[in-house]
Amino acid sequence: MTTICPTVTTDDPEVYRLQIEQTLTYAHRIHIDLSDGIFTGNKLMEIDHVWWPGGVRADLHVMYQRPYDHIELLVGLQPQLIIVHAEAEGNFGQFAHECHRHGIEVGVALLPETTIDTIAPAIGDIDHVLIFSGHLGHFGGHADLSLLSKAQQLRQLKPILEIGWDGGVNDKNAKALADGGIDVLNAGGFLHGATAPETAYDTLLQAVGKK
Repeated sequence: MTTICPTVTTDDPEVYRLQIEQTLTYAHRIHIDLSDGIFTGNKLMEIDHVWWPGGVRADLHVMYQRPYDHIELLVGLQPQLIIVHAEAEGNFGQFAHECHRHGIEVGVALLPETTIDTIAPAIGDIDHVLIFSGHLGHFGGHADLSLLSKAQQLRQLKPILEIGWDGGVNDKNAKALADGGIDVLNAGGFLHGATAPETAYDTLLQAVGKK
């Protein structure tokens, strides 16, 4: 069954607090975006300013050029999942080992031009792959459904893998994404830009057959 996961994306601590508090009135899993201003064109919340209430599943999407340099801070937050980019620099194997040692799942995000072959050698260490079709560090983006071919390749490579999607999720494409093999739809602009985010969330649940 496909999960709808609201995204928290901001560089403003007050907006961050509002997005967290609003999101948790209707969802129990959140996707928090972090960026360093190097891998991305803008900088988001600093790692040491990131928080969420207890009892909530938090996934961290770390859009850093060298995410592994921050392993202690990231692991110290104790998220359920840490997603780094396949295009990032550093030793992924060591990073995955350290996360798993602390009971944290490891994910890898793929930019549109990055192929599955790039991560295939490390697939044994990967719990989640995020197919990225958005604008790094921002809400919005276009959901390029041709990228669903990656989901099919990933499923053949590792059937038990959790597959996520980030970028342009809305009520018009949620069903196609779910039917295309996506387990987690990360939705930002569609929810936070809505007059009634909880209603928008319910609309996505209905689209994927969960309501």
